[in-house]
Amino acid sequence: MSTTAVRRPPPPFAQEHEDFRKVVRRFVENELRPRAQEYEDAKWFPNEVFARCGKLGYLGLKFEERYGGQGGGYVADAVWTEELARCGSGGLAAGLGAHTSIALPPIWKFGTEEQKQRWLVPGIRGEKIGALGITEPDAGSDVAGIKTHARRVEGGWLVNGSKTFITNGVRADFIVTAVKTRQEGGHHGLSFLVVERGDGVHSSALEKLGWHASDTALISFDDVFVPEENLLGEENQGFYLIMANFQWERLLMALGSLGGMQASFERTLEFARERRAFGKPIGSHQAIRHKLAEIATTIEVGRAITYDALRRFVDGDDAVREVTMAKLATQRAAFDVADSCLQIHGGAGYMKEYGIERAARDTRLGPIGGGTDEIMKEILGKTLGL
Repeated sequence: MSTTAVRRPPPPFAQEHEDFRKVVRRFVENELRPRAQEYEDAKWFPNEVFARCGKLGYLGLKFEERYGGQGGGYVADAVWTEELARCGSGGLAAGLGAHTSIALPPIWKFGTEEQKQRWLVPGIRGEKIGALGITEPDAGSDVAGIKTHARRVEGGWLVNGSKTFITNGVRADFIVTAVKTRQEGGHHGLSFLVVERGDGVHSSALEKLGWHASDTALISFDDVFVPEENLLGEENQGFYLIMANFQWERLLMALGSLGGMQASFERTLEFARERRAFGKPIGSHQAIRHKLAEIATTIEVGRAITYDALRRFVDGDDAVREVTMAKLATQRAAFDVADSCLQIHGGAGYMKEYGIERAARDTRLGPIGGGTDEIMKEILGKTLGL
């Protein structure tokens, strides 16, 4: 009798999702990963990648079919995000993810039908590329401190100010932008405008520790006219648009970290089986064997808490605590796992050839982006009644 049991997909995944996972993994391994180093060296990946992913349906997995999406919901999108992290370039995954999972959702959830036709439909096809503009030089996690302002003029607004750390900020055709439309009232005076690329919109690429393939930008708005019909949602209600996608964004970061950790672990396990020292594979030495066991456990713990948060989110539960825990548990862990994998590779891990040094650099953003670890702990403290 075989001791190997067939493992069922963990909730909320079904067999159809696991079959889809195999398809996505083949695409990532065959079309994206082989060019990861090229994109990293160029500090750019071509817009054709968006078009290719759009053609295959990957940019519209959770969106309705009437907009050109696949209607697969959040779980299918979760599979895509986890597998995309295996592409070998955090910047490539970030660029695609920021477009479909951060820039498009506010239009999907709060846009008018006309706005969805203008931006969501071509966005799903990869023909127009979006970015989300919230963070500013003087306002990171404190969204109430946003200074970019929109002044009412005939037919719309004039926008002035700047945004920073904006993924896709150089290439974006449109920027879903948080602006002050009322000076008093803190976060109650925020609105969202879809700012299209044009006169007065200036972008400059930022140099970064990791995510080299993504175009992270400082964007300035200099008397940019935005027409009335580009208001997203209700005026002065933009804070709710910001909060509406935070849970999904943080879940995606946790899922992406799982995929990245798993990929680094698999490569390191293979290396430990092949690399020999003192007459035997280094994986046979207790120090390395125990470290690999610890890494495997760390990944499995992260997977359990993240999949549980995903299940609760998909079921419509209030999953703020679980999602926050998932992000907190996986982001620093992903960096630590990458660092441990680099150590096991020894000198080879410090070289570009193996891709481990890139994983270490790319994962360092996790405890910062989408809400810092410190902000996650504050949120959790409040859920505990503190």
